[in-house]
Amino acid sequence: MQRQIFTEEHDAFRETVRTFLTKEVLPHYEQWEKDGIVSRGAWLAAGRQGLLGLAVPEEYGGGGNTDYRYSAVLAEEFTQAGAPGLALGLHNDIIGPYLTGLGTDEQKRRWLPGFCSGEIITAIAMTEPGAGSDLQGIRTTAEDKGDHWLLNGSKTFISNGILADLVVVVAKTTPQGGAKGLSLIVVERGAEGFERGRNLDKIGQKSQDTAELFFNDVRVPKENLLGERDGAFIHLMTNLAQERIGIAVAGIAAAEHLLEITTQYVKEREAFGRPLSKLQHIRFEIAEMATECTVTRTFVDRCIVEHSDGGLDAVHASMAKWWATELQKRVADRCLQLHGGYGYMTEYPVAKAFTDGRIQTIYGGTTEIMKEIIGRSLLA
Repeated sequence: MQRQIFTEEHDAFRETVRTFLTKEVLPHYEQWEKDGIVSRGAWLAAGRQGLLGLAVPEEYGGGGNTDYRYSAVLAEEFTQAGAPGLALGLHNDIIGPYLTGLGTDEQKRRWLPGFCSGEIITAIAMTEPGAGSDLQGIRTTAEDKGDHWLLNGSKTFISNGILADLVVVVAKTTPQGGAKGLSLIVVERGAEGFERGRNLDKIGQKSQDTAELFFNDVRVPKENLLGERDGAFIHLMTNLAQERIGIAVAGIAAAEHLLEITTQYVKEREAFGRPLSKLQHIRFEIAEMATECTVTRTFVDRCIVEHSDGGLDAVHASMAKWWATELQKRVADRCLQLHGGYGYMTEYPVAKAFTDGRIQTIYGGTTEIMKEIIGRSLLA
C-alpha cells in the first residue's frame, strides 16, 4: 500500500539522512562494532547535518520543528541501514523532550546548544541492577544538602553510558515517597564520584555503548534538578508515549526490510533444481509476513500521525510498541530460517538484524508491561 503520511519535505529529509548514513556512518560501522562504541566525530557530523535537536527551538541551535514525522524518518532509515549504534533517537526523542519541556531558561542555555551540535551526548539513567522497570524499587538517592544534592547509587544497561556528557538520573529525593518520591537529577561529565563501569557485552547492537554507572557521594548543584522535586514519575510517564512509538517505528521498519531482502533471496536461491520461491511453503511464509507487515504498518503510520498532531495516548503507543516489536522478532526468526545456514552467518544482514533487534521487545517497557498497561485501561 502507498504510504500517505509524508510530504515532499519529509522525502527530502529522508534523502539527507540516507546521504549522511552513506558518508558518515556505514563506512565506519564495522570498526565501531569491533570497538563497542561509535566515534564522537559521528555525533559532531550529525550535528553539522542538522540531525540533532530537531524539535529544539532555533534560539538554542535546534531545528525548531516539532513534527514527529521527521523523527520517524530518522528511525526508519537508521533501522533499515542496520545502524542502531548511533543512538540519535534516544538523544532526540527521549532525552530531548525532558530538556526542552522541563529545563529552566538557564539550563536550556547551558545544555541545548551542545545537545544540538553533538558536543554534548546524553543518556538517561533509570534502570538499576535490582529494580529493572520498577520505579518503586529504585534505590539511588539524592539527598538535599542545602546548596547541593548528594547522589549515591548505581545504574545499569544505560545506553550512551560511556559517551554521555550529560546523564539524567532518576533518584529518590523523598525516601518514603515510593515512585512519587523520585526526581530527575542531571549529572555532568567530570563530576567527582561519578564513575563508569563496564561497557557491557551484548548479543546485538555491538556499536551502541551500554554501561554501568556508579554515583559515590556525587555533589550535584541544586540548579541541576530537572523539573519538579519528586516529580519524576509524572515527567517520565508524560514522555513514554514518544519513546514507545519510536521503538514501534523501528520495529516495523526492520520487519519490512527483512521481508524485502528475504523475498529477493528466495527468488535467487535454488534448492532441488529450482528457486526456493517456487515452493508453496515458501510462498505461504512470504505471504503471511507481507500481510502482517502491511497491517502493522497501517496502524503504526496512524500512530505517527496521531503523535505528530499531539493526540497519541499511552495505551495506543503501548499497543504499537508491543505489536510491532513482537512482529519484528517473529519476522527476523522466520527470515533467518528461510536463509538456511547462510542466515546464521554474521556477514548476512538477516543474522545481524536477528541479534540487533532482539532487545526491541524488552527496552522501553517489555511486551508484558505493554499488555498490562492496555489491560488496565480496558478493565479499570
